[in-house]
Amino acid sequence: MTRAGAADRLCIALDYANLAEIREAAARFGPRVGWLKVGLEAFVSGGPALVEEVARHGKVFLDLKLHDIPNTVGRSVAAAARTGAAMINVHAAGGRAMLMAAREALAGADRPLLIAVTLLTSIDARALADLPMSGHPEGIVRRLASLARECGLDGVVCSPMELPVVRSLGGSGWMAVVPGIRPAGSEAGDQKRHTTAAQALAAGADVLVVGRPVTAAKDPDAALGELLGEIESAAKEWTKGGGAKTGV
Repeated sequence: MTRAGAADRLCIALDYANLAEIREAAARFGPRVGWLKVGLEAFVSGGPALVEEVARHGKVFLDLKLHDIPNTVGRSVAAAARTGAAMINVHAAGGRAMLMAAREALAGADRPLLIAVTLLTSIDARALADLPMSGHPEGIVRRLASLARECGLDGVVCSPMELPVVRSLGGSGWMAVVPGIRPAGSEAGDQKRHTTAAQALAAGADVLVVGRPVTAAKDPDAALGELLGEIESAAKEWTKGGGAKTGV
């Protein structure tokens, strides 16, 4: 894998406190990575105009995790598509009717990708005990990912720990977008189910979402360079071992 190929696998989360920082980061990282993530905080602050602005620097993953009644989600997905975002997500836990409404709201060959969040990476088995959801994270992710697949979505967001389950469900074109990426030895923060970039890619991740390990680093450019180098090195190992299980 070339450096350009490594960059295509990487999404930098523009999770900053103010719009000026978001704009600066989009211009700084956009030419070096495949995706730029605009999350809920940024969208609430800057709205659709911010997404359009960030999209001038690279493909935008609009990470709003929509979860509401089917009609509301369908209309919201259609509105999100008009911002120029290249990928949009909804919560799989919204159910079949909601997922179908979201998918049906997008039409045409140039539509954005639509993916479903399975279980937040901040939730582990202990946190599940407080929620009305039975089972282990792996089992919950399997059920929700299967539902998203049946509803015609393009892929899911999952933690690195559930990649084997997700890859077993999907074939060619079925995306696994993976947050919870932390360099070896770095702080996990609020991520409970996490791993390194190399481990996630070897398990079948298609796009890695990385925020603070790069954006909060003392030298963000150097941190990004190291991360891209890790992805390149991992690719060499895949070649030796017969390749990773990817969906794109």
